[in-house]
Amino acid sequence: MPLFPQTALKPGVRKREVFGWAMYDFANSGYTTVVLTAVFSAYFVGSVANGEAWGTLAWTSALAVSSLIVMLTMPAIGAFADLRAAKKRLLLLSTVGCVVGTAALAGAGPGDVAWALVAIILSNVFYSYGDSLIAAFLPELARDDRMGSVSGWGWSFGYFGGMLTLGLSLWYVIWAQGQGLPASHFVPVTMLITAGIFGASALVTFALLKEHARPQAKPTEDAGLRASLKRLKRTWGEARSFQDFTALLACSVAYQAGISVVIALAAVYAQQVLGFQQTQTMMLIFLVNIAAAIGAFAWGYVQDLIGHRPALAVTLAGWIVMSVLAAMATGPGLFWVAAVLAGLCMGSSQSAGRALAGVLAPELRRAEFYGLWTFAVRLSAILGPMTYGLVTWLTDGNHRLAIASTGLFFVAGLVLLFQVNVQRGMAAAQAANGKAAVA
Repeated sequence: MPLFPQTALKPGVRKREVFGWAMYDFANSGYTTVVLTAVFSAYFVGSVANGEAWGTLAWTSALAVSSLIVMLTMPAIGAFADLRAAKKRLLLLSTVGCVVGTAALAGAGPGDVAWALVAIILSNVFYSYGDSLIAAFLPELARDDRMGSVSGWGWSFGYFGGMLTLGLSLWYVIWAQGQGLPASHFVPVTMLITAGIFGASALVTFALLKEHARPQAKPTEDAGLRASLKRLKRTWGEARSFQDFTALLACSVAYQAGISVVIALAAVYAQQVLGFQQTQTMMLIFLVNIAAAIGAFAWGYVQDLIGHRPALAVTLAGWIVMSVLAAMATGPGLFWVAAVLAGLCMGSSQSAGRALAGVLAPELRRAEFYGLWTFAVRLSAILGPMTYGLVTWLTDGNHRLAIASTGLFFVAGLVLLFQVNVQRGMAAAQAANGKAAVA
């Protein structure tokens, strides 16, 4: 049996188009890997903020502000994208915004706190827009019963993009350190490497990926912001009809809060608690990406086999174990074990969540529903890192207690997951499609 069967795709969808779609995961993974996780987060706390006690809270606050902006705007953008069949056009705009914002981070040196905060907020906002829009293409490409595996293809391939970006950055960092150059020299270069790979790789996406949706508003009808907000208001009002999708949103807020902590603060934890150097941290994140790629690819097939909810539940249990191991680690050995487990769970849980959102979303309103899903994910990106930042601030820098508290998010996510009835949710989505067809 082939690993990438044509039968997993909808009629008329070619594998090259799916490759183009997956290339966006490849393109944007470098941003999360290098900027948010491995390099710039620790550089901001240690160098830009000069190691001040408020540095971690300032970093998490910037991520929270960017997430709040996305929460307030992405659902309406998704509704607009559905009405105008504009996902690909909006994806292009968000890509340019993130690439430019990432390149701007290269201008942040020691003490340039305001510049760094503005650049990270803007780049993360545009990254989040693109992440939501590319996810909304998934149900157009994959058959409903193969959503998990196709999502896994993209997510696992994406981690190789993260590894490429991180690998080139690591090579430059090692060379620069060998020349006696400081972090204020080599970290800005890694930001330019990340922006360049993002922009170049995304060109493949725009060359191969098609906009399968059709405009839902007639040329004489209003399909602008007012119509988008009206439609979004209707969706909120109909939330009871999609109780399983809303239950998934609540579950996502909880477990994605924990994942957001790992993405935004793993490097900070490794350096502040265990004394990792920059190269050690980058090697650690490189290993996490390998594990995540394996987890996302393999678990997508498991998800199709055993079902969306059981597959996601297993990964959340793994996250709980990871949190305990990370909090217990007093040396690098146990922390490396926790990091590998985090990688396996990260790829599988994020891919599973994206696929499950697609299964529960009505066909004609996918970008809108993925906008709501992004609302939940961005809310979690405020809740998780801000909780971590506040715990470290209130406990005079106790990162170990902060990472232990992160495990509670995964416990809450596991409890909320059992409120999701996948079959009932799929039936609600089909009913919504029927009503739209009649209208």
